[in-house]
Amino acid sequence: MKLIEVAMPLDGINKESKREKSIRHGHPSTLHLWWARRPLASCRAVLFAQLVDDPSTWPEKFPTDEDQERERKRLFGIAERISNWENAHEKGIVQEARREIARSIAWGRNVAPPIEEKEVNRFLLEYGPHIRDPFCGGGSIPLEAQRLGLTATGSDLNPVAVMVSKATCEIPARFVNVPPVGGGKERPTARQEGWSGTRGLADDIGHYASRMRAEAWRRIGHLYPDIRITAEMAQDREELRPLVDKELTVIAWLWSRTVASPDPSKNGHHVPLVRSFDLSTKKGSPAWIEPVVYDEAQAYRFRVRTAGPKGQLKGTVTRQGGRCLLSGAAMPFPYIRAEGQAGRLGRRLMAIVAAGPRGRVFLAPTPEMEKLAQQARPTWKPDGTMPEKALGFRVQEYGMLQFSDLFTDRQLVALTTFSDLIAETREEVIRDALAAGMSGHQTPLHQGGSGAVAYGDAIATYLALAVDKAADYWSSICSWHSSGLKIRNTFARQAIPMIWDFAETNPFSHSSGNWSHCCRWISKVVGAVPGEQGTSVRQEDAAAPRHQISESKFTFATDPPYFDNIGYADLSDFFYVWLRHSLRSIWPELFATMQVPKEDEIIASPHRHGGLENAQQAFMERMKKMLSVLAQTTDPAFPSTLFYAYKQTEKDRNGIVSTGWASFLQAMVEAGLVITGTWPIRTELTSRPVASNANALASSVVLVCRSRSDSAPRATRGEFLSVLRKELPTSLQPLRSSGIAPVDLAQAAVGQGMSVFTRYKAVLETDDSRMQVRTALQLINSVLDESLATQDVEYDPYTRFALTWFESFGFDEQAYGEAEKLGVAKDVEIESMQESVLYALGGKARLLKPDESSELESDDPVWKCIHRMIWLNNEQGESAVAASMALIEDRKVSAIKELAYRLYRICEHKQWAVLSRDYNSLIASWEGIRNRMSSVGTGEQQTLITD
Repeated sequence: MKLIEVAMPLDGINKESKREKSIRHGHPSTLHLWWARRPLASCRAVLFAQLVDDPSTWPEKFPTDEDQERERKRLFGIAERISNWENAHEKGIVQEARREIARSIAWGRNVAPPIEEKEVNRFLLEYGPHIRDPFCGGGSIPLEAQRLGLTATGSDLNPVAVMVSKATCEIPARFVNVPPVGGGKERPTARQEGWSGTRGLADDIGHYASRMRAEAWRRIGHLYPDIRITAEMAQDREELRPLVDKELTVIAWLWSRTVASPDPSKNGHHVPLVRSFDLSTKKGSPAWIEPVVYDEAQAYRFRVRTAGPKGQLKGTVTRQGGRCLLSGAAMPFPYIRAEGQAGRLGRRLMAIVAAGPRGRVFLAPTPEMEKLAQQARPTWKPDGTMPEKALGFRVQEYGMLQFSDLFTDRQLVALTTFSDLIAETREEVIRDALAAGMSGHQTPLHQGGSGAVAYGDAIATYLALAVDKAADYWSSICSWHSSGLKIRNTFARQAIPMIWDFAETNPFSHSSGNWSHCCRWISKVVGAVPGEQGTSVRQEDAAAPRHQISESKFTFATDPPYFDNIGYADLSDFFYVWLRHSLRSIWPELFATMQVPKEDEIIASPHRHGGLENAQQAFMERMKKMLSVLAQTTDPAFPSTLFYAYKQTEKDRNGIVSTGWASFLQAMVEAGLVITGTWPIRTELTSRPVASNANALASSVVLVCRSRSDSAPRATRGEFLSVLRKELPTSLQPLRSSGIAPVDLAQAAVGQGMSVFTRYKAVLETDDSRMQVRTALQLINSVLDESLATQDVEYDPYTRFALTWFESFGFDEQAYGEAEKLGVAKDVEIESMQESVLYALGGKARLLKPDESSELESDDPVWKCIHRMIWLNNEQGESAVAASMALIEDRKVSAIKELAYRLYRICEHKQWAVLSRDYNSLIASWEGIRNRMSSVGTGEQQTLITD
């Protein structure tokens, strides 16, 4: 039995996984965008715990419970240390983890464990498990397997994912300890010492990227001129006067899409579609665009303001539609869409953002700048057609049908210029590599070469990925971030939405999205990856039948697609069209098709399968095939792990179910897998756009599974329920104690409950038919509710009254007589609850809402405490909650936490999304609140309460 099947140090792993989401420099996520990446911290820790033995496996070595617990804590310490991002680059700490894995393998083989570093590394490559990830995506799992000294194979059907994973895991290993070749003979020979690992390759990426920038500037620099500050510009802008006659580098041009006014009196004059006129919302330095209508309301212009009254300046387009700037006439979306589909949307320059000596400088548009942008004429455009309908796509409704429609002509000129320069740069790299003494072998990179030609291919590959990164910032789907004062990239979320007022980046600036920065991110990643042999990445269909005849045994660790959550193939075409243009001759097999393969993609795509029901069936069938491959080829010595982070809650007359989970888990059951452990690993930032103001899942539930034994027993419905009621509350208690958010607890409960369900060959209904996963999920949710409901004994009478009322009426007002009847049943006086729990007036009664709660006193009921804390958390933050909580005894604090879980479940059943968000947010902030309680003094806490 492996450690991950018994216990995991969740607190430490979750802390590092959450922190890693804000780490940028050198992190593989900055090599190239890939959706829904798992944090490397969680991948490392899961792989480690998946491969090392739990102490209970060796009673002869750890005979007592105390011995086993002591050893388990030691292993926890290693798992937590390697979870840390900085420690992952410390050779000694990584080697400690490798040694531990080797020791478990040696014990299993009944041989002496290797001790010396070289022996450990050689032992792992020879005897260690072969890690298999059939959905490698951005390459996180193969990379971390490589870091732990293991052989690994990553594969994906999507060529963009394969290219990114090769660049992360496979290509760097070909050129380890190779000094840079760029810059002539003097540079590498003068600095021959110290080019260990992949630093030489990283250095050359930066060198040739710089040369490409210089050549691109020579060719198209005239399209990106600096802007001179004139006296006229500074006439009513005092802050511009010191800059008169100075030339500033433009960071971005801010454009508005336009549409003909529907008002007949405006003669078809185009008016702007603007979400917001804000340029800077930073405190102390406001700036905004002010549209000025003139010439008897027949025309308009834009000016930039940084001082004076702003008034009620609103955008001209909202979720409900647009309005004409000139006449105020309504412009409903059907009208705007019809104009877009007819090719009649235009654009107009609204403002210019430049780099000043003290920060951003916002300027009104000039005719010269607008005219210059319109002079650009691209010689090539991506010929990819966007899908008519797809997950995450919105722009087709407005006439944007080709991927080239997502870019302005000037953006296309920039992207094609840099892309075309890659082939020229590759030839230069090969010449320099030969001059530096590298092998002249002609085998290309895609055939396994490692000489000068392959090196040229490698540099070209990374530069092509840089063009992809540039495309993410050089499209008309980019927007201006008025609080961060930077450009927000195309894929701020997993979609291509319609952006009305967009930001055009200057590729030659030194601000967000410029060419040099795109390349610098890539160079830093390449210089920091392990770069060790033993990892390969290939393009494969995870459910292809040919894998079933493989005699190889693998240890699977993978992150499969999440039902209909992300349309990977459709979205990645955005990048594929540029990669294919740049790399088709270098990776001919990988980029042989016009677009990313889609028919065999394992997602529930309604537009591809003729509706959700058919899509769900197709998803389950293909996922079952993949999981059957896993079950047949997995190494029995090790469990497999699957990350799953999906939340799609539905409700029917039988209770709460989850379509994504039901389909995935049904496939697992039918493939013959049994779940031996489930662990919620925090992998998502709650600050990301999709999580803002939503009960978004914050954790990946790691499912640990093995192939089900042929001798597994059957169970009746009653037997299954009996075991479930016995085991589920016990298994969830440590998770509740760790502060897991209610939305994640509900998902983790599914995993724990399914571990009971899947241990049986079949669970039989009363009519002897097999119980389906959907039914099992409803029963699991029911037992979860029962478990949470048993906490009533810890609540005071007022809270029990409020909880019962809330289950029936929420915060809605009812007749006072209803409160009296419930008060008699709960043995409480209604009058005594007013001001703390209940509001009663004029023959009506209702529960007090969070924003009506008063400051806490030591004897307040739990109901009042939790809603006061919700108000503080929403309005003042974690510090204020911590200060308030410090006044409450520990027993009551625990009751508050349990009540939050209970109220969240009630809201889920009632489909009260707004209310459930408050309870989920409080528990999601629990760790931060407790940390603040221990770090601030009582006096400071009291101050926070009264502020």
